[in-house]
Amino acid sequence: MPLIPVTEPADVRLRDYVSLRDASLRRSLETERGLFIAEGEKVIRRAVEAGHRPRSFLLAERWLAGLADVLARHPEAPVYVVTEALAERVTGFHVHRGALASLERGEPASMGDLLGLSRLVVAEDIVDHTNVGAIIRNAAGLGWDGVLLAPRAADPLYRRAIKVSMGTVFSLPWARIDDWEAAVPALRASGFTVAALALSEGAVTLEELVGRGRPEKLALLVGTEGAGLSERWVREADVVVRIPMEHGVDSLNVAAATAVACWALR
Repeated sequence: MPLIPVTEPADVRLRDYVSLRDASLRRSLETERGLFIAEGEKVIRRAVEAGHRPRSFLLAERWLAGLADVLARHPEAPVYVVTEALAERVTGFHVHRGALASLERGEPASMGDLLGLSRLVVAEDIVDHTNVGAIIRNAAGLGWDGVLLAPRAADPLYRRAIKVSMGTVFSLPWARIDDWEAAVPALRASGFTVAALALSEGAVTLEELVGRGRPEKLALLVGTEGAGLSERWVREADVVVRIPMEHGVDSLNVAAATAVACWALR
């Protein structure tokens, strides 16, 4: 494996790692180059094990031994060895784990690939990367089969989403919805009972929904951080469900609410 010491932050070979905190810049760069960034030894391992081909590695010297087996399996990928101070200057933040990798995105799954599953979380326009990563982690940890994302939802392969998900974006199937307007009818046509998690008049509690018996296939719709689900999706769902709240709190953060609902409806 080629170990390449780098001492200048403007070195063109490090361009995949520039300004990782600038989400808008990263969206354009990562889309243009078909890449994503994995941070930390555990996440890098999970990404490589999931079949994503490394383009390069950016490592502080102390991580070379721990990742030696991964590096050996991909001798074609250059290993840029830097100080942690240089990594911070390149990326724009303190890389406290000292290990980054640039990897190829690969061919994404399609919505149709997931319609044969039994339990899906369907996220509408959730733009916060942290929430998207947490929702995928929650769905995976609580035994759901996959996650569908509306076209405007945040990218699960953005560095922050990957980190919050603890790498479950590489193990739990996820895909983009083909057509926002046709999404709910498509789920119903595929045999799903569609439950919308929303603060709507007439919504039943989680306990009431569970009391009706668990359907063979269930899709749980969750909405944006501020406005919640769109009126259209709420109207098209088979049932609207809510989490009973107390002490004057009307709702939970969308990732927390998804976790509660996934547990109750697992």
